[in-house]
Amino acid sequence: MNGKRAWLVWGVGVFAYLIAVTHRTSFGVAGLVATDRFDATASALSAFTVIQLVVYAVLQIPVGVLVDRFGPRVMIATGAGLMAVGQLQLAAATSVPGGVVGRIFVGAGDAMTFIAVIRIIPLWFPSFRVPVLTQLTGQLGQLGQLISLVPFAFVLHAAGWSPAFAGLAGLGVLACVLSAALLRNAPQGMEAPASKDGIKETAVNLTTAWQQPGTRLGMWSHFATQFSGTVFVLTWGYPFLVSGQGLDSGTASVLLSLFVVVGIICGPFLGSWVGRHPLRRSSMVLAVTLATAAAWAAVIAQSGPSPLWLLVLLVLVLAIGGPASMIAFDFARTFNPSHRIGTATGIVNVGGFVAALISMYIIGIILDLLNSVGFSSDGLYSLDAFRVAFSFQFIVLGFGFAAVAITRGKVRRGMAERGEVVPPLRDVLADNRRRREQFKKEQQAQRESRKR
Repeated sequence: MNGKRAWLVWGVGVFAYLIAVTHRTSFGVAGLVATDRFDATASALSAFTVIQLVVYAVLQIPVGVLVDRFGPRVMIATGAGLMAVGQLQLAAATSVPGGVVGRIFVGAGDAMTFIAVIRIIPLWFPSFRVPVLTQLTGQLGQLGQLISLVPFAFVLHAAGWSPAFAGLAGLGVLACVLSAALLRNAPQGMEAPASKDGIKETAVNLTTAWQQPGTRLGMWSHFATQFSGTVFVLTWGYPFLVSGQGLDSGTASVLLSLFVVVGIICGPFLGSWVGRHPLRRSSMVLAVTLATAAAWAAVIAQSGPSPLWLLVLLVLVLAIGGPASMIAFDFARTFNPSHRIGTATGIVNVGGFVAALISMYIIGIILDLLNSVGFSSDGLYSLDAFRVAFSFQFIVLGFGFAAVAITRGKVRRGMAERGEVVPPLRDVLADNRRRREQFKKEQQAQRESRKR
């Protein structure tokens, strides 16, 4: 553990996840081109990503069980292969049904990747490194979005639809080969934990994981923090910025790139914070949820296009939601035994993507309805229509906030019954101040001692 081989295995896993994110986000960049290629309405366009996310979300729990049974290596390599097949299908598709089939394969392969990569970390690294490496995995994987925004978008507009998606399929093949050749489930000489339970025992493990309030707290935390950024990046962010806010495509791409950069920068800080303050994880989740609602309220309240600084602020807040959602997986890890972590992680990962697919599709339906009644003379993707459609997110954010708060209460009551009391925040801050003052006094005493 924690040796050079561990870092190689983790690096290959992160690369596979990075390519999975590239596959996942590629359609968001191609949305306007897809509207022309498939002659699609807003709801039909959102169906591509919604169906992809439905497949992703539905498979999370089965994949979690399979990761516990077969190990990460098989799942990551298989997922990369499925995504390559899906992108080849999309490259050849000329109709909405044909394109949807390709995205189904992409969603299935994507579903197998992240859970398996997260499962690798506690098998190869000591527990004190796990929170930070979990954050780094999630945020380094988001570099895949930059591949979508820059080289993929360039090839899409320069060479056309089919060459661009065929190139993504080639990346999927590369990730599959590297995963099969270099990944290992556990260090040599250590037996990787594996579940050999039958259907009945698997159902019992699944039920037990769900009944654990900490697992549900993780799921609702993921639900509340992850969905808004996912909706923005995967489908509606680019049309909103270009057609709604009137930005040029270059500026919109820079803003979406900023989404990735901010997430990568903030991820390690949040991971370190979680490691130092494990009893304050849910407080951070609630704070990020409120910040997301406030940022959207500020943008939607504008009578016309938002100033660029406000759009930058919106992207910054949505970007923080990415690393904040990774806190959810720390709940799954700390409240479940090692043989059930994959199953619990699958349950947690359902939350954000269910919220995202619901929001994504309903936003598309609202846009179509508003266009059909002539709500705006500016067409389907008018700013006024986006303002109404995006307001649906407040319902989801409010539901997620309430669910986190209620489940956190159950978790803390259970901890109190075991004698684990969560101290008030003011006491924690006061104790931290005392520790810092004591540390300064000790440092000063050492300096004076050296002088003497």
